[in-house]
Amino acid sequence: MKRVVVTGMGGVSALGTDWPTVRAAFAAGRNAVRRMPEWDRYTEMNTRLAAPLPGFAPPAHWTRKQLRSMGRVAQLAVCAAQMALQDAGLLDDPCIADGRMGVACGSSTGSTADIQAFGNMLQHGTTDNLNANSYVRMMPHTAAANIGIFFGLKGRIIPTSSACTSGSQGIGYAYEAIRYGRQTLMLAGGAEELCPSEAVVFDALYATSQRNDTPELTPRPYDAARDGLVIGEGAGILVLEDLDHARARGATIHAEIVGFGCNSDGTHITRPEAATMQVAMEMALRDAGIAPAAVGYVNGHGTATEHGDIAETRATHAVFGPRMAISSQKSYLGHTLGACGALESWFSIEMMKADWFAPTLNLTNVDPACAALDYIKGAGRAISTEYTMNNNFAFGGINTSLIFRRFV
Repeated sequence: MKRVVVTGMGGVSALGTDWPTVRAAFAAGRNAVRRMPEWDRYTEMNTRLAAPLPGFAPPAHWTRKQLRSMGRVAQLAVCAAQMALQDAGLLDDPCIADGRMGVACGSSTGSTADIQAFGNMLQHGTTDNLNANSYVRMMPHTAAANIGIFFGLKGRIIPTSSACTSGSQGIGYAYEAIRYGRQTLMLAGGAEELCPSEAVVFDALYATSQRNDTPELTPRPYDAARDGLVIGEGAGILVLEDLDHARARGATIHAEIVGFGCNSDGTHITRPEAATMQVAMEMALRDAGIAPAAVGYVNGHGTATEHGDIAETRATHAVFGPRMAISSQKSYLGHTLGACGALESWFSIEMMKADWFAPTLNLTNVDPACAALDYIKGAGRAISTEYTMNNNFAFGGINTSLIFRRFV
C-alpha cells in the first residue's frame, strides 16, 4: 500500500486565509463571532450569533464563465483549493489534469440562495432567479464538482455531503484512494457558506448560544457555563499525494496521513454515542499501527453542546485516559459544519509542525460531566508529538477520526 502525504494546504476562515494570521488570533484569544443584526427579522429564532467571513469575494481574475456555476459555497471551496495547489507547487503542473488527481470534498448543502429560488417556484409558481446553472449551484456535490471543473481534473470525484464530517470524510476517503493505488493525487476537504437556515436547525434543538450581547464570550466548548454552538463558514482543502510521487518532484511535505477511522452510531439521528465514537478512534489507531500512547494531542470536535461535549470527551478518555491534551478551534471560528473537519486538520498539522497547540477559548471551568482529560485552556501549550488526531462527529451518527504524523 502507498504512503500518503500532505503537500499543500489552503483555507478560507473568518480569522484569515494563512496560518500566521490564524495563529496570531489563536494566541491573542480573539474569536470571530459577532452579533448578526440582519437576523433580527427571524423573530422566532433565538440566536443572533455567527462567525461570518469578513468581506469575501472571488478573485478578480476568475471569469464570468467560471463563476456562473458556483454559488458561495463552491467559490469558497475552489478558492481554498487554488491556495492548496499553489502551496503544493502544482497549480500549473500538467500532472493534475491527466487523470492522476481527483477530488473528495463536501458541504452540508449547496448554496441556499438557489435552494430558495426553487422554493419560490414551488410555493409561488414563479421561476424568477432560476436559470440553467441554478441546480448546479444547489446540488449537494457542487463543491467537489466545481473544483474538478475549475482545474480540469479527470480523476475520480468523491462527494462527501455528511454535515459536520463532510471535510474529514473527504480527507479520509482521499487518503484511501491514494493508499490503495486508485489515484496519485487528491484535493480533499470541505466547505460551508453561512445561512440562517443552518442556525435555526440547531436553534430548534435548543443547541445554539444565546449570548447575543457578548459574542466574544461564546461558544464555550467543554465549559460548565456553555449554552450552545455558534454557526460559522469557510473552506479547507488539502493536497494529498503518493509519497513516491511527492519525493520524485521534490515537493515540500507538511505531514503524513497514517490513520483513518469512520463508522456510524446506528441509533439516533442527532444524539451522539460515546461507544461508537470510541470505536472510530480505535479504528484510526489500528489503521496507523500505533498505540494510543503515541498520540500527543487530540483536536476535539468541541461544538459546545451538552450531549456532544460529554459523549466526545468520554470516548476520548476511554481510548487515551486522562493524560490526553485536547482543545477545540470552534471556540474561535464557530461551527463551520462541512468545512470544520478540513480546517481543523489544517490547524492540527500546522500546530504539530510548530510544537504549539492553541487552547480552547472561553474554557474556564470544565463541565464535571465531561470526562477527565488534559484540557488546554488559558494559554497555548508547547507540545512536541509525532502523532496528532483530529476527530469530527455529525448528524446521522457519523464518526470520523484522522491521524497525522510529523514528517521528517
